[in-house]
Amino acid sequence: MISGIILIDKEAGFTSHDVVAKLRGICGQKKIGHTGTLDPEATGVLPVCLGSATRLCDMLTDKDKEYVAELLLGVETDTQDVTGTVLARREVDVSEAKVRRVCASFEGEYEQVPPMYSALKVNGKKLCDLARAGRTVERSARPVTIKELEILKCELPVVKMRVLCSKGTYIRTLCADIGQKLGCGGTMQSLRRTAVGGFRLEDALTLGALQELRDAGRLTAVVRPVDSVFEDCPALHIGRDFGKLLENGNPIAPAQTTEQECHAAHRWVRFYRQDGSFAAIYAYQTEKQKYMPVKMFLDR
Repeated sequence: MISGIILIDKEAGFTSHDVVAKLRGICGQKKIGHTGTLDPEATGVLPVCLGSATRLCDMLTDKDKEYVAELLLGVETDTQDVTGTVLARREVDVSEAKVRRVCASFEGEYEQVPPMYSALKVNGKKLCDLARAGRTVERSARPVTIKELEILKCELPVVKMRVLCSKGTYIRTLCADIGQKLGCGGTMQSLRRTAVGGFRLEDALTLGALQELRDAGRLTAVVRPVDSVFEDCPALHIGRDFGKLLENGNPIAPAQTTEQECHAAHRWVRFYRQDGSFAAIYAYQTEKQKYMPVKMFLDR
């Protein structure tokens, strides 16, 4: 069984679940999971976890995301993108300078109301299923953070922009909110995800390219190891006499590592066995003066 991460450049027309299903066929294994959905018509980076790396899925959904999106001003739709039903059309009587000012005003934290056409659940039911049934329910606004919003091209009524944002941000809703603030309405015309955390689009491969690598017997060459996700975390190796503590997921004192260092200032640390194989993510707890397990990756 293959364990690790493959970066997919998702093509339009595929759901994230479609990608997982096709990868199961390419890799010949069932234990595969994706790390957060992309709309069917959206394209770009989709990290997919295989084998023991599926334990990473929830950790990767917390990463910041980067997108390149096209906002079409003067149009409002029920889905907040061009695949939906048009609700209104308005004249786009705004200057480029105003568009830039309004877009810049969204940088930072703002309260965003999730769209009805989303996979979020209310009382156990997906909002998108309720929307398709013609129902609209109240949704509470949630804080999201737009860390960077750069206008790449402004050819009204289309605005092309790069957005770096926190998890849980809906770019469709951001487009609609910008259009509303401009007074002419807006909808998302296209979306391409260019990064998830440290994973970049230039390193991603299409399903077709992966199929070719599989046929050539080179598939494992593009599988990233699990610990590559945590390269910014300090690395520790368990001491020679304390291997069972690590294998059992027990607390570990700094003195029980070969480095004998305390990394209290870091959120997480990587733990390795004596043979150098990756085993777990731990976090130091000052009150216990020990590293406590966060997530175990004991499969070799």
